[in-house]
Amino acid sequence: MGHLALTKKKDVSSFRKMAIGTWQTAYDPTVYGTMRIRMDKAMDYIEKFRVTHGVRLTVTHLVAKAVAEGLKRCPDANAILRFNKIYLRNQVTLSVLVVQADQGDGKVDLTAARIEDADKKSLKTLAAEMQETIDKVRNRKDLALEKGKGTIGLIPFMWMNMFLKLLGFFMYTLNIDLSFLGMPKDAFGGVTITNVGSLGLDIAYVPLVPYTNTPIFIAPGAVLDMPVVEDGKVIAGKVMSLNASFDHRFIDGFHAGVLAKTVKEMMENPFEKFDPV
Repeated sequence: MGHLALTKKKDVSSFRKMAIGTWQTAYDPTVYGTMRIRMDKAMDYIEKFRVTHGVRLTVTHLVAKAVAEGLKRCPDANAILRFNKIYLRNQVTLSVLVVQADQGDGKVDLTAARIEDADKKSLKTLAAEMQETIDKVRNRKDLALEKGKGTIGLIPFMWMNMFLKLLGFFMYTLNIDLSFLGMPKDAFGGVTITNVGSLGLDIAYVPLVPYTNTPIFIAPGAVLDMPVVEDGKVIAGKVMSLNASFDHRFIDGFHAGVLAKTVKEMMENPFEKFDPV
């Protein structure tokens, strides 16, 4: 059984072949972009959702669901590279970065909470599952994840670079399931979300991490009160910067445009696009 369920993409354009051949690693082809989103309706929706459903909805949940819908609408962006060939993922799997600060002495760990089939789940289900997964990760009750960290902890620093390269090669290029060695299956998914707004940051870009083979990193910023133009008048409004880093070898402006349009459409019209309240 493979590490991932994949389908090889056959109709690859000449430009895509040139892009894949031009950049040898994920260090070089990173493209960064920021989109500003009006958040007035979203913040109102979050408040009403919490009252209606009794679930602690957050901006991260909205972004996760919107991004999942974007990948559903643009399946070519939900992919990985193997042997310089594009393979489309058969599932929309995303992850949210979680901080673990329970070991004292200023030792902070960063890990990922993973959600499968995010596009098929209601916002309520996604939020509840994400919170359960995050709690499990923060409380170190995800046995597969902890086992993987234990394995990595045994690797000497001098061999870490080589180890991570081999890890990515076996798990994604060769598509081998290494869960029997304590390596979590597809720990980061096709897109990773990290809320830099919780750190008080408005704009920040997350670097692509080669061994994860994740081509898209999304970083929602803080929701700020700012002057905005509405119906030709300047008024006070709530605005959030949504920051993205993506791999230009097989994700270009067209794919980014579909994702951006979907996310903006859903975030700015939450009462119509998400679960009813």
